Amino acid sequence: MSHVTKPGRPLAAECPQSARMRALVILLYAAAVYLLFLGVLGYAVGFFADVGVPKGIDQGPRAAAPVAVGIDLLLLLLFAVQHTVMARPWFKRRWTRVVPQPAERATFVLATSLALALLFWLWRPVGGTVWSLPGPGTATVWAGYAAGWALAVNSTFLISHWDLFGLRQAWLHARRVGYSPPPFTERGLYRRIRHPLMAGFLIVFWATPTMTAGHLLFAATATGYILAGIAFEERDLIQSLGDTYAAYRARVPALVPRPWPRRQRLGS
Repeated sequence: MSHVTKPGRPLAAECPQSARMRALVILLYAAAVYLLFLGVLGYAVGFFADVGVPKGIDQGPRAAAPVAVGIDLLLLLLFAVQHTVMARPWFKRRWTRVVPQPAERATFVLATSLALALLFWLWRPVGGTVWSLPGPGTATVWAGYAAGWALAVNSTFLISHWDLFGLRQAWLHARRVGYSPPPFTERGLYRRIRHPLMAGFLIVFWATPTMTAGHLLFAATATGYILAGIAFEERDLIQSLGDTYAAYRARVPALVPRPWPRRQRLGS
């Protein structure tokens, strides 16, 4: 985007000391946001399991079922709107007129963390049991729950963990190195499914030995949002990567791996 200035009024150059201070502030901001996100993520582990946190998904103050469902759906909608809109390229282009480019991703992570924290704080449990697994089944489901978290976290390191959470952008800016997004690669699980991060979260949401009506409300709504979010994200990826991502999408399934990989035809 070009910037037009009035004739005879050149842009004032930022002095080196001010530029270094500004870069340091952005770097500290990104680091603080990352630590906040880790805290929210740790709370999420206990929230969905109803273990080790002051208030889990089936704990806390209760309200009449219609009121509780209404509050919970509004909280989920708030998160979905924040996460979807702020991730779109058109929003980023406008947002970076207000927020410095190196701090844009960290600000997205901050908004996501606050939306999640608000959801955990105001979530209202909804009574009623959909299923309850006894005995050995419980241990199996909890193992799946742990595996879901492991899959989600590991997936972030297969792409660029530090870029995903805004630290790489701030670090490059502090070093006065121009930013470029990580190149598209197929590593590890990304060779088998396109969205292992989202697959991990789906496992987390559904892996519970006791599924209450409130937990089911969250899992079903979050699943719908993930499927819609994948559609938005892949539309952006095709626009930015073109045939490279289109071929990847045609070859690799989105969330569930095939028993055997699809081979690329010769000459294609």
